Amino acid sequence: MDLVRQKLTLLPEKPGVYLMKDILGQIIYVGKAKILKNRVRSYFTGSHDGKTERLVSQIADFEYIMTESEVEALVLECNLIKKHNPKYNILMRDDKTYPYLIITEEDHPRILVTRQVKKGRGKYFGPYPNATAAKEAARLLNQLFPFRKCRQLPNRPCLYYHLEQCLAPCVTDVSLNVYVEMRKDVSTFLKGDQRKIIALLEEKMQTASESLHFERAREYRDLIADLKILQEKQNITLNDFINRDVVGYALTTDQMCIQVFYLRLGKLLARESFIFPYYEEPEEAFISFVAQFYIERAVWPPEILLPPIESSVLSNLFPIVIPQKGKKRDLVQMAMSNAQTTLHDQITLEIRQQSDTQLALATLGELLNIPVPSRIEAFDISNIGGAHNVAGMVQFIEGKPQRKGYRKFKIQPMETSDDTAAMRQVVQRRYARLVSEGGSLPNLILVDGGKGQINAASKALEELNLTIPVAGMVKNDRHQTHGLIDQMGKLVELPKNHPTFYLLGRVQNEVHRFAITFHRQQRAKKMTLSALDGIPGIGPKRKQQLLRHFLSLDDIQRATIEELHAAGLPRSAATLIHDYFRVSPLPAPL
Repeated sequence: MDLVRQKLTLLPEKPGVYLMKDILGQIIYVGKAKILKNRVRSYFTGSHDGKTERLVSQIADFEYIMTESEVEALVLECNLIKKHNPKYNILMRDDKTYPYLIITEEDHPRILVTRQVKKGRGKYFGPYPNATAAKEAARLLNQLFPFRKCRQLPNRPCLYYHLEQCLAPCVTDVSLNVYVEMRKDVSTFLKGDQRKIIALLEEKMQTASESLHFERAREYRDLIADLKILQEKQNITLNDFINRDVVGYALTTDQMCIQVFYLRLGKLLARESFIFPYYEEPEEAFISFVAQFYIERAVWPPEILLPPIESSVLSNLFPIVIPQKGKKRDLVQMAMSNAQTTLHDQITLEIRQQSDTQLALATLGELLNIPVPSRIEAFDISNIGGAHNVAGMVQFIEGKPQRKGYRKFKIQPMETSDDTAAMRQVVQRRYARLVSEGGSLPNLILVDGGKGQINAASKALEELNLTIPVAGMVKNDRHQTHGLIDQMGKLVELPKNHPTFYLLGRVQNEVHRFAITFHRQQRAKKMTLSALDGIPGIGPKRKQQLLRHFLSLDDIQRATIEELHAAGLPRSAATLIHDYFRVSPLPAPL
């Protein structure tokens, strides 16, 4: 959570979309914000209802994408929700889409509002998050331009013809050139050149008001307001159904950030960020990255939008487009802007975390009256009622987890099987081996537990003639990090907003996660193997073979003979397993 708090301070005061992630990196919620800084911070301040509390409790990280307007944020939010289907976006799980305006591809075209976008049906404009404005715009356009109004041509002119709002193709021959010109005028209007129309409506509103026709004036006023909403730009969606990537970059004197936006069928659905040091000219580093990025993928979209570059080497390899104006150029600028923000945030976080980590380690050394502990190893025991007894050890160097140094332990049978005895055994095994191999010893050993675990670890070290400080990490009634117990058994409490408290919490959570994950793996493996013990002809090797192929014992139970045979078993053995579980099914889980 300390990473989240750090990132909260870097949020911009701009519109955009935020993506909340759980501890596994899965996107669990997507939201939009008029001001990212205010909206995202609101989740971590004040009180919330039950659903929001559950969401916040699972947030381990977040990211955001800046947009030019709230309208763009709305459209991008819709696209990302449909792509990722986050479990907390319950209200957005239907098939709702934003409306478009379309000029149909018919002999006598119509102007319609639609939520279904299909290639070849006509020319689309939008999407428009304000559905009312889209409908009002269609109504206005149908008043201003005499397109066909009827779904099917009638046998005689309708009322629209007499109101001069239709050319009546049902009874007259209408030149196709007339529709071509009308299409151009409507396209100009919908692309944003609405000043003349708005000026005309303002004039009519003023005239109606002076004539005391206030209801009519109000209609004009509301229509003007809706048209001004339509004028808001949105660059998130291009209505040409083309797959394309948009690549932008930002740099400092030694680091470069590249962002790749993925537009599929015209919609922005995802992005990736890459931050790396570069040792050449910025443009050369950018070109090198783009070339490697697409060559490794072997396939690429029909169009790749890039910012201006002098070299043309990429154009000889890929479908490169460097847009000079319009929505495509705006998309490139958006990628560049997000790359700049991501790079700035990353550098700021690294500086802050480095400073906080140094302070945390220095304070930890002072509290325990030891030198600054640059190398820390932490242990945790995991079991259920003494069964499947295992332990995990994690290693932190300079305050950062070093996963290559993690170790797993199966607790060997002992006369007593409590956690303190298990801790003593694991510590003794770990450092006896480390001493025999000539490995580097830690500056501090942390154990998950209190005085009993500390004494057990200390005795194991005494037997090895090692002098390494030991401390215990204790939790409160809610199973959250509470404080530290030194080697003398004294409780050392820390302010919850201190970097040392965050460091201890990170170590304690990580070693607990690592140990309990190993415990669950061993328990599941044991359950699977024991459940197969009653099947004649299924020995240890075949049990392991099944365990590697199927994800769970339930999968083995439900498997057909063909599926079991596909796992590498002879058909006779597959039949035995299949028949065994049909006669003696597994009990339902508690």
